[in-house]
Amino acid sequence: MNKIKNIGVLTSGGDSPGMNAAIRAVVRASIYYDIEVTGFIRGYEGLINNDCMAMDRKSVANIIQRGGTILKTARSEAFKTVEGRQKAYKNLKDKDIDALIVIGGDGTFTGANVFSKEFDLPIVGLPGTIDNDLAGTDFTIGYDSAINTVVDAVDRIRDTAESHDRLFIVEVMGRDSGLIALRSGIGVGAEAIMIPEANMNVDDILHKLEHSRKDKASKIIIVAEGDDAGGAFKVGEILQEKYPHYDTKVSVLGHIQRGGKPTCMDRVLASRLGVAAVEGLINGESCVMAGQVNREMTFTPFDQAIKHIDAEKVSSRWLKLIDILSF
Repeated sequence: MNKIKNIGVLTSGGDSPGMNAAIRAVVRASIYYDIEVTGFIRGYEGLINNDCMAMDRKSVANIIQRGGTILKTARSEAFKTVEGRQKAYKNLKDKDIDALIVIGGDGTFTGANVFSKEFDLPIVGLPGTIDNDLAGTDFTIGYDSAINTVVDAVDRIRDTAESHDRLFIVEVMGRDSGLIALRSGIGVGAEAIMIPEANMNVDDILHKLEHSRKDKASKIIIVAEGDDAGGAFKVGEILQEKYPHYDTKVSVLGHIQRGGKPTCMDRVLASRLGVAAVEGLINGESCVMAGQVNREMTFTPFDQAIKHIDAEKVSSRWLKLIDILSF
């Protein structure tokens, strides 16, 4: 076992509900194991600018239910340079910080992977992203909250759609991944779900509409923002031209998917992963992401976790389920 005396913690990249719960778990687990904790403000920018604070129980009181991140977050161009990383490492050494926990997504882990290998610094990552696009964990922190936000919003949209016999195209987040669209679309009973992984185009949507029930008052189509079809507005224009009798509307949910209180599932997941990260560092883990697979805590090397979506997350069985339920 390694004797870790001071752990630095930061959040980086896009925020996600549950990040505060993860920070809380890291701080409380560190205190439990008699380890000091230093929080860095605005991610890797905080490392470079030496913008940090000592953290204790009071620092993380009453935050488990809050969205966003009390440590703030940012994307750092300076950290992509050797000079920036050298400055960050010097700041860590000057404060006698001998390990780091980073909470974020693929960009965060890419930086951590380089940083850890460059300076032989133990780093463990926590998957904090609403996209659920990392391998090595069944779910990422924030994904459950995001899809529940989508479901709530689309349920409200359907009320209006049914009142006016409208066709709604709803765009959800997922620049490189359709996993938010996939589960939320099934959850709201969408007539069609357009995700990059399914290779569905507008012609497929037209076919579904032509063979759908004619007496259905409303129709909802969920589109992932990264879909090759060009996004909700392009899809809406094509459908309006083809089916002028439909009152077609487009709704882009945008950043409301990142905000709000985390669900219980995300709070529990973040808490388990935060403790696992601290215990992992104590036991010599480094350059890995802590995750949950089949309800068990696991560690996956950064270079395997980044942008390697598990095939099971978008398997043919999911795609068939969409076809069956939207028939």
